[in-house]
Amino acid sequence: MTHRPVRADREPVTTNGTLALVNLSAQIDGVAAPVRRAGSAAPLAVAQQAVLVDLLTLRGHLLGRVADYEQAAQLSEQMVWNAPDDSAALLARARTRATLHRFAQAMADLDAAGRTGAAQVTLDAERVAILQAVGCHAEAHGLLRSAAPHQSDFTMLSALAVLQAERGETAEAEHVFDEARAVYRGVSPFPLAQLDFRRGVMWMREGDLPTARSWFDTARRRVPGYAPATGHLAEVDLLLGDPETAVARLRPLVETSDDPEYPAHLALTLRAAGRPQEAQPWRDRAAERYEELVTRHPEAYTDHAAGFWLMVGGNVDRGLQLALQTLVMRPTSRSYALVRRAHEASRGPARDASGSRHPATSM
Repeated sequence: MTHRPVRADREPVTTNGTLALVNLSAQIDGVAAPVRRAGSAAPLAVAQQAVLVDLLTLRGHLLGRVADYEQAAQLSEQMVWNAPDDSAALLARARTRATLHRFAQAMADLDAAGRTGAAQVTLDAERVAILQAVGCHAEAHGLLRSAAPHQSDFTMLSALAVLQAERGETAEAEHVFDEARAVYRGVSPFPLAQLDFRRGVMWMREGDLPTARSWFDTARRRVPGYAPATGHLAEVDLLLGDPETAVARLRPLVETSDDPEYPAHLALTLRAAGRPQEAQPWRDRAAERYEELVTRHPEAYTDHAAGFWLMVGGNVDRGLQLALQTLVMRPTSRSYALVRRAHEASRGPARDASGSRHPATSM
């Protein structure tokens, strides 16, 4: 059965998404200025910098800006350097490390934050997301249950819905997604857009593309500049046989985001639309950017780069190499699936003299 978003008359009312993005950037600028003036050693500056780290991370996610993630990570490293026993600094660094998939280091920071006085409920909430990311769903569920009484209903229900979606408990997750939306009382559009996006991801994994598209579109309408939702909409468009619409969605993203996922998807989509010459510069741009990010942030981008080389990148050997690196760094079910996919590709159609499959056959 196909599931559709809730009716418009039940939609929570939030701030206009475009205006909220403008305000977010203004808030980042406003917080950054006094942080610079105060000096990083001042106690007030630590609290301000922690806020700035979270704002940069949020904007990085919403707009697909790796530079924001990197700025947040650099700032959090400096915070801990200047205040190594400050729990707020350690928590901020744990979050940025988790964002860049440096999960073991993030866990170490959470342990250190606990020793310096961070609340257990705060630590547990942070650990839930990390455990979920590395596939430890049972442990994540146990911590979530212990943290639930201390969280808002929306925060708790959102985390539970995403966890159930990750565990493949789709029917249960659907009910909890609905509950989370029903209890939302905030005015920011971002938490709801993120929730609806994750719901779309769940249905995409289940192969229900129309329902996935509905939720991605719901997220994008709430926050029109939401890069992941727009990118996934383009992916669904392509899978449903509409590459031209996918191209139109992706073109603005490749101009505003520095994430190589979007030029890679644009190259793939242009090829599907029968425009290989137009696709080549975007393929090359994505290849260069992936190599940069694999060098700087291997934990976060090696798996994505592997997928790129196995598809539009057209180099199966490089894809297999990166897939194996991913498996060593993070031996999850998804990593094993990526390696299987790479091995299957390596045994696929004839390859050229360099050992790479031709791009036209790698889509």
